[in-house]
Amino acid sequence: MRNNNVIRKSVVAMAMACTMPMFAQQNGDSIAEYKSFSKYRIGGYGEMVAAFKDYGTNRFYGGSDGNIKNNRNTISIPRFVVAGDYKFNSQWILGVEVEFESGGTGSAVEIENTENGEYETEIEKGGEVAIEQFHITRLITPLFNVRAGHFVVPVGQNNAHHEPITFFGTVRPEGETSILPNTWHETGIEFFGQFGKGYASFTYQAMIVAGLNANGFDRNNWANGATQGFFEEDNFTSPGYAARLDYKGVPGLRLGMAFYYCKNIGSNSDKNQTYGNANIPLRIYNVDAQYKNRWVEARANYLLGSLTNSNILSAKNGKLSNGSPYSRLTPVAHEAVAYGGELGIKVRGLVNDKSFPDIIPFGRYEYYNPQEDVTGMFVADKRLKTSMWVAGINWRALPNLVVKADYTTRKIGGGKYNSENEFAVGLAWAGWFSKK
Repeated sequence: MRNNNVIRKSVVAMAMACTMPMFAQQNGDSIAEYKSFSKYRIGGYGEMVAAFKDYGTNRFYGGSDGNIKNNRNTISIPRFVVAGDYKFNSQWILGVEVEFESGGTGSAVEIENTENGEYETEIEKGGEVAIEQFHITRLITPLFNVRAGHFVVPVGQNNAHHEPITFFGTVRPEGETSILPNTWHETGIEFFGQFGKGYASFTYQAMIVAGLNANGFDRNNWANGATQGFFEEDNFTSPGYAARLDYKGVPGLRLGMAFYYCKNIGSNSDKNQTYGNANIPLRIYNVDAQYKNRWVEARANYLLGSLTNSNILSAKNGKLSNGSPYSRLTPVAHEAVAYGGELGIKVRGLVNDKSFPDIIPFGRYEYYNPQEDVTGMFVADKRLKTSMWVAGINWRALPNLVVKADYTTRKIGGGKYNSENEFAVGLAWAGWFSKK
């Protein structure tokens, strides 16, 4: 009986670490953290950003030199998220995240089949609210557990670790967010667990979810707008299959790899006839890494997306209805890519004084291109090819509260177009309000 209790406690702690947002484990996986509540916990995260920019709002309409030079300022609350867990018992757990996002207007989109299949959009509310996670987890063994509902697809470092205190910049790294949905969340079923121990310790996730929609792919952001959700039901004709494996055997080190596959994203379109009999498979590959010790904190990632028959998709998307909620910007690339890395120096560790402010100067490099490879008769737009440097500082005023400042410069099209520069300040927090 004693051994059964030990096994059950181990399963609960491991599964809670996989279920809950990363702000619960900002210092690495902590069994004590997940044992600190027995019934429920409620928390959240959020961020605020003010930016001072020297470029216009659209580099594609700024002339032959790219974006026009235009001094302008912006301020926003990109997101505020409320999260919670509830244990029905030691084996069944409910997890919820609701995101309140600025910069948009809530609306309802319908297809009026009685009016020749035209799209119809109605404004229903101000502000955008989304269920980011809503799932039930069944704990079985440390090796194998099951979750059903709506959850994050952990493809890309940002999606797997998207809370604002887990990256240095005032905004999420641009590369992945420019070509993938972010935060990417879908409805389906997930299997997860951990295996090995010591220097051979791994965790895994494998899921079957609603696949991406070919209608939502475009020139500028590739798959960023391709999640379903405009309607009451998602198409499940061609599901998406996602898997992630993380190595955590060395203290402070996490090595991850992820893969996503959808056999035919055209089958998930709003209207079945849009892509005819064309088969449009999608594959996404991702590797990422993080290392932390008392002196440094570093992260790196590489992401490659491959879309077969992208030329067929481009031809069809360019002819979508004017009333559709999609951009219709083409061509859509056969391959999109993003990679980068950031390094922060922990000043407190260097001076070896715990009373010293927790200040981390950092630098980051990113390259991304949603049109890395365009096939058929289409030509890639060089203005989408972006390389950028970010330098700044984080002050961790509290374990769950970070004040940020950074300077960003982007080189567009290999330097053939006007650069884009900005200075930004931000505030990010994440934590639990209450737990029992």
